[in-house]
Order: sequence, then structure tokens, then C-alpha cells
Amino acid sequence: MIAPWPVARVDPAQPATAERGDTDPAMAVGTTVDHLTETYRAHYRALLGLAALLLDDTASCEDVVQEAFIRVHSARSRVRDPEKTLAYLRQTVVNLSRSALRRRLLGLKLLSKPMPDMASAEEGAYELLERDQLKAAMRSLQRRQREVLVLRYFADMTEAQVAETLGISLGSVKAYGSRGIAALRVAMEATA
Repeated sequence: MIAPWPVARVDPAQPATAERGDTDPAMAVGTTVDHLTETYRAHYRALLGLAALLLDDTASCEDVVQEAFIRVHSARSRVRDPEKTLAYLRQTVVNLSRSALRRRLLGLKLLSKPMPDMASAEEGAYELLERDQLKAAMRSLQRRQREVLVLRYFADMTEAQVAETLGISLGSVKAYGSRGIAALRVAMEATA
């Protein structure tokens, strides 16, 4: 757990400014953007190395260090001692790395749990086997029977739409469909 940021003391006798950090000359060095820029230039690689010891990929390390600088920058008015800026950055890098690892672990736990409505591996393999058998049985049908069954049951068309699509009569669609189903049933039973 990190120590809380020191709270800046405000002297009520001094006039308030847009940024309270401007009122205390000792705070001015620690709260300036220039100081943070110099800290960034001097210690970015070291902070990246610290994150690399805690995390395993470069992109996450860079994200953590950048986020640490952003957070310290946004809270710079609370840093009374400019010498502590680096310590705050280090602690922020450690905390953000921990958070990143926690999110990863939670994600892995959620991914490893099967969804309640997911089929088991055996059921999935059985469905694949049935699908392969169905494809093979469909290939064994006559071309027109196969076309009628695909349009009627897989494309979910009505018999009239199938007749119009194939340019045949409604009676032919019914005949090809019933013969195709019978032939498909025989082919599927032969492979089972």
C-alpha cells in the first residue's frame, strides 16, 4: 500500500491563485511541468526496467510507465517535496503493474471457465462428425435434389421461392424435396 500524497498547505494570508502550488516557493520546483519533464528524461528507462521486472511484455510496461507519469502529473500540486517525485513515480509504477496483473489473472479465470450454455468438447466433436456425415450424404444426392434441399432447409426458402429460383414447377420442388430427404435418410443411416 502506498503512502497517501502529502497534502499541500495553503496559507490563508496569501491570495489564492489558479493553481495552489504557485503559492509556496518550495512546491514550485516539484509541481512544474519542467521538473516532470526532466524526471521523465532522466528516469524513464529505469522505470521501464522496474515495470519489466513485474510484467512480461514491453507494451504493457510502456503503458504502465506512461500512465504513472500522467497520474503524477495530474497530482503534482500535492507533491510538496520535488525530491519525492521519483519515489511517487516508482510506487505508481508498482501499483499499476499489480493492477495489470490482477486484470490478466481475472481475464484468465473468466476465459478458463466454460460458459453455461457451451457444449462440452465431446458434444462439439460429435456435432462435427455429424456435420461431416451430412455433407458427404448431401454430395451423394442428385444435383436437383441437393439444390432443392439446400434452398428449402438451409436457405430457409418457401417451396414457391425455390421453384422460382430454380425455374421449375412447385410440384417438381415437392417431388425433388421428398425424394432427396428419403435418399438423405438412407445415406445417414448407412454411415451411423
